[in-house]
Amino acid sequence: MIVVDGIQKHFGGFRAIDGASFEIAEGSITGLIGPNGAGKSTLFNVIAGLLKPTAGRVLMDGEDITGLPPHSLFRRGLLRTFQVAHEFGSMTVKENLMMVPGDQIGETLWNTWTHRKAIARQEQALSDKADEVLDFLTISHLANQRASDISGGQKKLLELGRTLMVDAKVVFLDEVGAGVNRTLLNTLADAIIRLNKTRNYTFCVIEHDMDFIAQLCDPVIVMAAGKVLAEGPPDHIMENEAVIEAYLGTGQKNLPKGRE
Repeated sequence: MIVVDGIQKHFGGFRAIDGASFEIAEGSITGLIGPNGAGKSTLFNVIAGLLKPTAGRVLMDGEDITGLPPHSLFRRGLLRTFQVAHEFGSMTVKENLMMVPGDQIGETLWNTWTHRKAIARQEQALSDKADEVLDFLTISHLANQRASDISGGQKKLLELGRTLMVDAKVVFLDEVGAGVNRTLLNTLADAIIRLNKTRNYTFCVIEHDMDFIAQLCDPVIVMAAGKVLAEGPPDHIMENEAVIEAYLGTGQKNLPKGRE
């Protein structure tokens, strides 16, 4: 589904990404790991249209999408979440979901006067869809809470829920488990697996929790110093001496483990 072909991203003389190439198969949950500073989030930003690459290209379903803006990629079904959740804090959890779909009738001032019935029908449909999403993620009890008042883990679930409000094809999750306790992390993992199995969502996941990666992902791609260092099943990756050296330069026992 996604082909990353020789991507480079330079900031002055610093090469944040230095010729990275890999593929993400349709229907897969691909892990992207590596030490801090490896270029993972920068690469996500390039793929998702937040940054333009210095060189190289990105293909989606065989189409060159290099440098397309995020809203254009959103319409193609490519979505990206962030390490820090970006919720609208003064709105409820349900309202955060309802505002996701684009081109809503009520967004135009003239339509609020001339298409009131159509707006009401669409609002009801969005409300019903949001209720389905909340139920799927087992957070219906949060529907009417302000998004600023829910926990960090619940905000990560909300971010995942946004992808369910549109016809997503591939979702890039940037440290979805960061700051999330083990119970909510298991809920997130279950939701990702169900989306993958029942709705054929394709995922690419940046995460430092190796237990989480091993539970979800195959294959796993390892980046270091802006390059792809290794790729393969998670058990092979965690035994790869080059990967171990890239992380800490010591031994396998020091690879990042799961949360207690």
